[in-house]
Amino acid sequence: MNSLIIVLFLTGMVAMILLRTLHKDIARYNQMDSGDDAQEEFGWKLVHGDVFRTPRRGMLLSVFLGSGTQIFFMTFITLLFACLGFLSPANRGALMTCAMVLFVCLGTPAGYVSARIYKSFGGEQWKLNVLLTALVCPGLVFGVFFVLNLLLWAKESSAAIPFTTLLALLALWFGISLPLTFVGAYFGFKRRVLENPVRTNQIPRQIPEQS
Repeated sequence: MNSLIIVLFLTGMVAMILLRTLHKDIARYNQMDSGDDAQEEFGWKLVHGDVFRTPRRGMLLSVFLGSGTQIFFMTFITLLFACLGFLSPANRGALMTCAMVLFVCLGTPAGYVSARIYKSFGGEQWKLNVLLTALVCPGLVFGVFFVLNLLLWAKESSAAIPFTTLLALLALWFGISLPLTFVGAYFGFKRRVLENPVRTNQIPRQIPEQS
């Protein structure tokens, strides 16, 4: 516990220093009126006017960010419960059950993050965005899991998951996770568009050829 507190304290100090430095850089970049001043910079500072440019696949990026947020919170809460002793190693399957339940119940943050990012990209197909957020990543995982389970069924293995369990997973997915994703997306689209801290250059910077 003491080591964890020290790591968190040092991480917070480094984050504060980086944020303070970045805030000064952003304030200076916003005062630039011409692109000639940016040429005097070097390294990563040269691309400050292109960092927040709308990507070509903004829909997919927002979907993956939403799903990543869902997985992050699921992992964090599961590890927190395990560290606090709520998930006993003697209880087989408790960790996986907790992770599955948390993933299903955390559809709201996924929809919220995906909707806000997609709206900041100027997207208008919000229904498609919500459906992809709720179906793409879980669908890929469930598809791989189902194929592997079919192979176990074919080999008549005792490790195969019963069909009723798969139906229960589908019920949790479409009955709880999908509606919660719509709820999060509703609140996400209601919020105003995220404002970029720096201006985006009208002409994209050319990427030099790599030798």
